[in-house]
Amino acid sequence: MNRRNFLQASAGAMALGTGFLGWPPGQRVAARDVAGRSRLQMPARLDTRDTGRLALTAMSGHSNFLGRSQTQTTGFNQPYLGPTVVMREGGLAATVRNTLNAAVTAHWHGLLVPGEHDGGPHLPIPPGGLWDPDMFIAQPPATAWYHTHIHGQTANQVHSGLAGVIHLTDGRDDQRGIPSAYGVDDLTLVLQDRRFNGSGRMVYDLHMMDIMHGFTGDTMMVNGQVEAVAAVPKGIVRLRLVNGSNARIYLLYFDDARTMHLIATDGGYLDSPIALDKVRLAPGERVELLVDFSTGGNPVLMSEGDPNQGPAGMMGRMRGLIDTLIDRSFPVLSFSRDESLPARIASVPEEIGGSLPNLEVSPTTSRHFSLDMSGGGMTGRGMMGKRGGGMMSGLAINGRPFDMERIDLKIAHGTVERWVVSSTMLSHPFHIHGALFQVIAENGGSPRPESTGWKDTVLVEDQTEILVRFDMPASRTTPFMYHCHILEHEDAGMMGQFTVS
Repeated sequence: MNRRNFLQASAGAMALGTGFLGWPPGQRVAARDVAGRSRLQMPARLDTRDTGRLALTAMSGHSNFLGRSQTQTTGFNQPYLGPTVVMREGGLAATVRNTLNAAVTAHWHGLLVPGEHDGGPHLPIPPGGLWDPDMFIAQPPATAWYHTHIHGQTANQVHSGLAGVIHLTDGRDDQRGIPSAYGVDDLTLVLQDRRFNGSGRMVYDLHMMDIMHGFTGDTMMVNGQVEAVAAVPKGIVRLRLVNGSNARIYLLYFDDARTMHLIATDGGYLDSPIALDKVRLAPGERVELLVDFSTGGNPVLMSEGDPNQGPAGMMGRMRGLIDTLIDRSFPVLSFSRDESLPARIASVPEEIGGSLPNLEVSPTTSRHFSLDMSGGGMTGRGMMGKRGGGMMSGLAINGRPFDMERIDLKIAHGTVERWVVSSTMLSHPFHIHGALFQVIAENGGSPRPESTGWKDTVLVEDQTEILVRFDMPASRTTPFMYHCHILEHEDAGMMGQFTVS
């Protein structure tokens, strides 16, 4: 199927009305009115630094997101989502229990650990089972996250709530001059869009367009809360943004045009802040921003429309023209200054002290990857293929849908490789397990500011070139994955696996 046919199929299917999150202008203005709205709560904090131990339990529960009806949900240690796990370098004895009636995993997305500790699809925890990896953490401070990774069920299970955030810290943020008071001037924000039925229950009901584009919702949630307001001190605030959505790509900005200072990407701190007026965040990606709330009213963090969704979905260069005619922007999170909160930081530091990637070595190998969407998937044929293979046929990498029994790549330990990843349809967030990489080029030009730091996930629009360093081992029985982080695409076969030895 070529791009033109794919667009025609998309346009015809748009009558389903799925995946178009957006509010009319009146509601966007109302987002600035914070009176009477609930205060945004941070996830519970689970600090492992003193004990070196981590205990998580996958459990079921019920959540009332809209104040109308209970939805059956899942989470780690709580009914929906999981606690913010604080880690430091050194040994970490983890215990993950599964009290659900289906197998789950605990993938440490962004942690550099061997394949046997990675929590990928080859490490399922059966119902009633326990997984106890004895890990060693050795990497710079970063915001990572964890989520289930059962092949063929990742999208459904993450949507239900099996995900949480990781703070990897060295305890030196005060020396860096950046906010570090959890929930006060250091806010952890899990961005998710969800769909609700007429009774107010969260639903995950896949249509053809949901599989083609990835499942998107009609309601914005932050930390599992709808229309909550983030209270901030009158000073510099750190926003740790995690895109925990199944498929939605956010293009974030403040409605009053205040500056956002980028200080960290997936793999940790930059060397110095980068002033931006807009930040792009694809599923699986994380950024850390410093924002000055010492002046102004009640700003709203907004997002432009998802480039993969809505009237401009998959139109590539045409999207800019369409978006000049149709305003698809929507509010993500409202902020309100609380002068009773201590304003510990008054200015953005000139330096952060992180290290920018600089893999100035000759790659041992160059590889090319095509993220493929073929015609078989457009018809919905092949639902639930062999080996628990995905929800439909037609999604693959280099023409080969994922097979749990096939090792796609064998990589030498300690080497650096050049990977060129391309897509002819949609934009795909490309994630590599067990490694960090440097983005060399995007679409033939320099990397975007959000791609200049160490990365483990990058959005591939047309073609992206990266240098990947492989320092963690992975065996044939517990290999690492590389895949699209639109979870429906991952489940449907847009994934491969590799060993490192």
